[in-house]
Amino acid sequence: MSDNQTPSRSSRRNSPSNGDKKPRNVKSIILKIIAWGASIFGILILLGAVLFFYWASSAPEITQSSLESQNATKIYDSDNNVISQLGVQKREYVKSSAIPKELSEAVVSIEDRRFYKHNGVDPVRILGAAFSNITGSSTGLQGGSTLTQQLVKLSVFSTKSSDQTFKRKAQEAWLAISVERHFSKKQILEYYINKVYMGNGVYGMQTGAQYYYGKNLKDLTIAQYAMLAGIPQSPTYYNPITNPKVSTTRRNEVLEAMARSNYITNAEAKAAEKTSVQDGLDSTHGNTASADSSTNKSKVVDSYLKQVVSQLKSDGYDPYNDSLEVHTNLNMGAQQNLYDIVNDGTVAFQSSDMQVGAAVTSPKNGKILAMIGGRKTGDVTFGLNRAVQTDRSSGSTSKPIMDYAPAIEYLNYPTYRSVKDLPFTYPGTTKKAYDFDREYQGTITMRSALTQSRNIPALRTLQDVGITKATKFLTKLGITSKTAYELQNGIGLYISPLQEAASYAAFANGGTYYKPYYISSITTKSGETHKYSATGEKAMKSSTAYMITDMLKDVIDSSSGTGKSAALSGVHQAGKTGTTEYPSGTTSSSGVMDSWFTGYTKKYSISVWTGYDKQYETGHAITSSYEKTAALVYSNEMSYLEDESSSSNWTAPDTVTEVTKNGNTEYEVTGATWSTTGVSDTYAENNGSTGTSSTVVSSSTISSSEAKQESESSSSNSNNSSSIEQTPGGSGGDGGSDGTSSSSSSTVTTPTQ
Repeated sequence: MSDNQTPSRSSRRNSPSNGDKKPRNVKSIILKIIAWGASIFGILILLGAVLFFYWASSAPEITQSSLESQNATKIYDSDNNVISQLGVQKREYVKSSAIPKELSEAVVSIEDRRFYKHNGVDPVRILGAAFSNITGSSTGLQGGSTLTQQLVKLSVFSTKSSDQTFKRKAQEAWLAISVERHFSKKQILEYYINKVYMGNGVYGMQTGAQYYYGKNLKDLTIAQYAMLAGIPQSPTYYNPITNPKVSTTRRNEVLEAMARSNYITNAEAKAAEKTSVQDGLDSTHGNTASADSSTNKSKVVDSYLKQVVSQLKSDGYDPYNDSLEVHTNLNMGAQQNLYDIVNDGTVAFQSSDMQVGAAVTSPKNGKILAMIGGRKTGDVTFGLNRAVQTDRSSGSTSKPIMDYAPAIEYLNYPTYRSVKDLPFTYPGTTKKAYDFDREYQGTITMRSALTQSRNIPALRTLQDVGITKATKFLTKLGITSKTAYELQNGIGLYISPLQEAASYAAFANGGTYYKPYYISSITTKSGETHKYSATGEKAMKSSTAYMITDMLKDVIDSSSGTGKSAALSGVHQAGKTGTTEYPSGTTSSSGVMDSWFTGYTKKYSISVWTGYDKQYETGHAITSSYEKTAALVYSNEMSYLEDESSSSNWTAPDTVTEVTKNGNTEYEVTGATWSTTGVSDTYAENNGSTGTSSTVVSSSTISSSEAKQESESSSSNSNNSSSIEQTPGGSGGDGGSDGTSSSSSSTVTTPTQ
């Protein structure tokens, strides 16, 4: 047969056809894919096992003590003494021999029906949960935990959502297996039944029986056992007292689960379902009297503790269920002293209704050392904390941080710079600004104006600085506003005592702002410790901090100073008074509305507000005899602190030059220039006259590395037009504990000192 001839029939039979090749190739490929898939799956299983055991190796230790103990969060002061325990409630521990069989059956039926068949981890349950997750009927990693794993989570792990990781799940599984090896099923049920949270501050089902029914477990019905067993999944939602409809549904689910597990008959389940979920509820809550704190310090630390709990919650912790160890910066001695000062008559208050808010911080690091949120409050738990509220004007204590410090920082004003105390009308209005004496002193020095707390020189200085730069300066001190600041805020900011203590602390330490903080560390049940600290940010030049401090010393030490009542022998301190008059048109009796004192040493910064919550009621004006109450609270607390550890005096940085003016020691920024007139002098309608600009050049030289920064930041004057296009205001706004302040423009409140 030639090459081009058709093959014979036999040769066609012996040659593989194209049709035979394709199936064999496809089959081969499929087999290879299956083999590769199996290999990859096996590798993944192996890697998963390696990862599981790696995570398990770092699992925390679990002990019988941790399985039996309550989930109390302990709060410590700075000396590691427990000042409060959260989540502690009278709990009657019930041994397994006293746990009714019906309750155990109800718990197992609804929480883990294969409880007696697994060794801590249930593969069937995990696969079921995984299927539910894949099909969308469940979310996240939940659903596969056995009752033993739930006990492990309650005993050694945080319930914080961010902690619910695959690593944590692996550790839970490993520890659950360990628990099953060391404890019987009866013991595990005992630990679980005594540990679960039952809502309303109640832990354990025996205590839950007392709280809801006023009875012991042995005296309950099947329907009531089912109700108790169903509560732990969501104690608030399934509360039979407040949510009878959904709690009925939950109870019936438990009864049906018990019937499916053959613990009760369908007839028994149906009969129990007919019972009202509120039948037998005890409004007196049996013998579950609260013991929320194991110490008698709760009323003393109430305001501080309130902020600690708030921070824990904002950080994702459950302080009542997570069994945390929270170490705070609280100086218990200073806290007790502050509490005693305002409550035991050490300082006289106008009446029992006159209130106080005070905060103590460390200029070195921002730690909040003590705080009082009110007085004569009784045995409160988380009462109103006036130390962090921002709805009262700070009066003249705003002058250093909004007016004079920015003038030194941005305009290089020396302490002896001339300022005008002449008639002043708020730009664009007919409203005039006055001082407490309704008099004018003409041209005086900036030091004298601050020492005497004159309002008009402060407002003119703020005009020269400009609202924009003043706002920038405040922001560096952690003070912000939801609305734009106005000229009026130069003599009254709406900030809290805590904010003001933290901002003045930057003067004390040479110009660095630390955001104030309560907690130093948090340790979880699993032994993980999270530490807290504040990173200092440079808020001003050291020259600014020193020059303001030197002027504020005179507020206390000078014969013309408004803060003489805060003087302490041998204590190097600086500070500022602040009071606010009532807006015109109010019917309040003679007196002031708010009285402040904020002061500091190198080690401590304290801000104190005093006044009335209902300031417009008759008799709630602060009379002249009690305007100094805030300063006296301050001086007594500072005396205590300085007796413990006295502060040294401040030393002038080499970017500040000492000069003598009119026989007085004054200071100026080394090598800087400044203008003898400013923006405020161009407004004849307010000043009665105009001035011509004149620049003064210091003859001293710059002698430190900071000098370059001082020079680069200097300016001869400010032409910020927004600073004088403002409507006066000052009724305040909605302040809170979030650190923000608020300005308003409905009425004018005038600081008097």
